[in-house]
Amino acid sequence: MKITLRLIFSLIAIVAVVAFIFSLTQARQEEDRLKADLQKRASFVADSLRFSVEPLLLTDGNTSSLQRIVDRFSNRERLVGINIYDIRGNILVSSKEIRAKLEAEPKILSETIQEVERLGTERGSTIKLDDRNLYAYAAPLSTGIKTSHVLTLIYDVNYIHDRVQRLLLNNFFRALIQALLISLTTFIVIFYNVVTPLRKTTDWIKKIRKGEPSRPLNAKEQLLLGPLALEITRMAKSLEAARSAAEEEARLRYSSESRWTPQRLKEFIRMKLEDRPLFVVSNREPYMHIRNGKEIECIVPASGLVTALEPVLNACGGTWIAQGSGNADRETVDKNDRLMVPPEEPKYTLRRVWIDKDQEEGFYSGFSNEGMWPLCHIAHTRPIFRAKDWEAYKAVNKKFAQAIAEELEGVSNPFVLIQDYHFALLPRMVKKLKPEAKIAIFWHIPWPNPESFGICPWRQELLDGMLGADIIGFHTQFHCNNFIESVDRFLESRIDYEHFSINRENHTTLVKPFPISIDCDPTNEGSTQPLLSKSELLKKHNIQAEYLGVGVDRLDYTKGILERFRAIEHLLDNHSGFRGKFTFVELGAPSRTMIPKYKEFIDEIVKETERINLKFKKNNWQPILLLMKHHSHKDIMPFYKAADVCLVTSLHDGMNLVAKEFISARADEKGVLVLSQFTGAARELQDALIVNPYDVVETSQAIKKALEMPESEQIDRMKRMRETVQSNNIYRWAGELVGQLTQLRTESDGKNT
Repeated sequence: MKITLRLIFSLIAIVAVVAFIFSLTQARQEEDRLKADLQKRASFVADSLRFSVEPLLLTDGNTSSLQRIVDRFSNRERLVGINIYDIRGNILVSSKEIRAKLEAEPKILSETIQEVERLGTERGSTIKLDDRNLYAYAAPLSTGIKTSHVLTLIYDVNYIHDRVQRLLLNNFFRALIQALLISLTTFIVIFYNVVTPLRKTTDWIKKIRKGEPSRPLNAKEQLLLGPLALEITRMAKSLEAARSAAEEEARLRYSSESRWTPQRLKEFIRMKLEDRPLFVVSNREPYMHIRNGKEIECIVPASGLVTALEPVLNACGGTWIAQGSGNADRETVDKNDRLMVPPEEPKYTLRRVWIDKDQEEGFYSGFSNEGMWPLCHIAHTRPIFRAKDWEAYKAVNKKFAQAIAEELEGVSNPFVLIQDYHFALLPRMVKKLKPEAKIAIFWHIPWPNPESFGICPWRQELLDGMLGADIIGFHTQFHCNNFIESVDRFLESRIDYEHFSINRENHTTLVKPFPISIDCDPTNEGSTQPLLSKSELLKKHNIQAEYLGVGVDRLDYTKGILERFRAIEHLLDNHSGFRGKFTFVELGAPSRTMIPKYKEFIDEIVKETERINLKFKKNNWQPILLLMKHHSHKDIMPFYKAADVCLVTSLHDGMNLVAKEFISARADEKGVLVLSQFTGAARELQDALIVNPYDVVETSQAIKKALEMPESEQIDRMKRMRETVQSNNIYRWAGELVGQLTQLRTESDGKNT
């Protein structure tokens, strides 16, 4: 408060000094203006009198006519008197009111009159007569060639003094009011934007320090202290995470459990890698820079892969090599195409690789997503294989191999973790460039049976490229089996079924399941968001419902969205009690819209939604709410927390992390998960209601069972699933994969020993 008062008093003093200087300047300018105006007026009157007086001066002694003229003009505004002097300085005629005073003080105008007579020009001066401030204006009169008389006009100038004084007084009060208003405004601004936020921040930090529950500090609500509040929030979040991790470590140590945490992964990788960096390769980058007008915005792309891997790099550091896809990505990297991320707290390096539009179309849209994606998912969409797409796929893999080689320069025995079906050729390419590198490729989608995989014209090249890795990881043992059988069918190799290894051209590759998971940290983003009720979530869409279902998907034909909608229709057809009570919200992110099949699928989803809603909709209720956009984790979290049931009905999926995200969000241990049997998650989450998504009736019955399930049963099931997700988290996945990778001995290791 002392600082606030000092600031206010300082402002008052500064305003007062500035106002005083400004008032003085304005007063002087006004005084000069009024005097100049008076001089012009006197000059005009003098000129008027000259034409009347000079002819009469030619007639000697005709003073009576002159007196009449003087008396007639003497009643003008602020004109005290008019006098006519002869050349000797004697008064010839004068206004009656002032003559006696001038005769009593003859010297008061003598100097002015002499100056006018001598120079023959008009002259003005200020005089003081009878304690009055007067202005005398003298003008020459002539009856011939030379000046013979002098005309003087005497004005009262007290009005100038009065006006200047009034101006100073008005400015003083105006400045006083301004100073008070400025001070009051300053006090209010400081109180509400500095003092109050500081007090709230102090109380908040105190609660955090004591470990008490507190509402998250919103930096956007604090205009002046926003950046400071943001940094304090991040620091407090880090401290809270560290405390939570320490408590968890202590609890696990006490209970003899062994749960993976970010700190444990960091120490584990540091010990295993011996301070050598980890290199992660993926097509999708974790941070994208987009130009928004004149500003550049950094966003996190919607991607399950990014969600899974970001915590790993945050925990252990290293380099993430990915395609630069944002329209401002080139503007934010250094000369080596690198930058440190995350932006708010850099922990690892992002290396961007540039792919031209034609290559990306063939590599990404063509071969990867029109060929490999439907081939691996066996979702009744025919794969399309084009020779030009295959050439683009090879070219992009080669470009990434060169970028990886640049990053590995000078690193001995590096560890490289390659992600997904975009880079099947990359392990072999990197191994040729860097034989001592230990390489793992993790396949985030299913692997089909040999008969289905045999459709691909370049099946041998793809398998050979993947076998350049030291470890090939899948989500499930079933996918590992399919891969080994595919290799057995199409490549010459030696397979060890006991150890699940493949030896080709004297290089051994392990094929193992590593079920991926999520960061189930209670302090992560969204976990501390205030809980919104179902009515609050649906109100802005003008919907009222007693039961809420949620689905979170990319709008992809493998996700079983249409089958899910038809199961909801079947539920409402056969159980009318749920009409007007159950609303299902589909948070769908448009994906790969440049591919015709995806455009057609999105159109089909919209039409099916409209058809079902038209069939059942009434008043302020509808059965399906389709929200199509890219939803952030913060947008999705309230729906996870409020939903009675979450539907994950993929027709074929590698893992499906949405199921685990829903479970992680349910700290209240309520809610029911309906899960497709064709997801990797179904093998871990046995307490979900497992369904065949192709069976509309079975899925409909599962939804009914979920909505009618007693709370006690919900809690029992959710507790067990949360324990599974927390134990088998992303840190365990990364630890096991990196641990397996570091235990391998490559061919170059053998040569060096």
